[in-house]
Amino acid sequence: ACSFGGPLAPHRHLLRPFAAPAMKTLVQEEMIKVPKGIKISIKSKIVEVTGKHGSLKRDFKHLPIELYLAHSGHEVRAKMYFAKSKQLSMLRSVCSHISNLFDGVQKKFEYKMRLVYAHFPINATITNGGKTVEIRNFLGEKRVRTINMLEGVKVEKSTGTKDEIIITGTDIDCTSRSAALVRQSCLVKDKDIRKFLDGVYVSSHGTLED
Repeated sequence: ACSFGGPLAPHRHLLRPFAAPAMKTLVQEEMIKVPKGIKISIKSKIVEVTGKHGSLKRDFKHLPIELYLAHSGHEVRAKMYFAKSKQLSMLRSVCSHISNLFDGVQKKFEYKMRLVYAHFPINATITNGGKTVEIRNFLGEKRVRTINMLEGVKVEKSTGTKDEIIITGTDIDCTSRSAALVRQSCLVKDKDIRKFLDGVYVSSHGTLED
């Protein structure tokens, strides 16, 4: 018998899978260069970046890393001690977040959205000085969908393209989340979404070209 109570019982420990301990790295460091014309300050893992489009702040206190400026303020370095391979991934993530802060205050982020409809034309109205978008006649519904943009984000109608709205802002988080709020306000309910493709969709996104 091959049950655990049978003749294999004394060698039960041999049946367990062997798990090798994960390797710990002594020290790992990632570096990102500060672009020209940008001021940056790092104080107790709070990064503040200032450029021509304003200033942005981001808090990294929840991460067990070391953040500091090097080369007289021309480089940002993120350092981590005794980390396993999965934990090391947060170093690159931090650098990506800081890189997005640089892009935001230098160029701004832009999300282009298209109004897609088969029969009932969707009507989008910009109110509140570009802070709010109102969507009417979605699938012929009488309900007015009002979406307020998040802080520091503006919405406008495209001048060159029909049925397109453009969402811009310095903070990539607030800009992309504002686009998501518009997208999620126009979801088709109780119908086959393969057939009913009406909605407001992100067609392209990136940084604004100077």
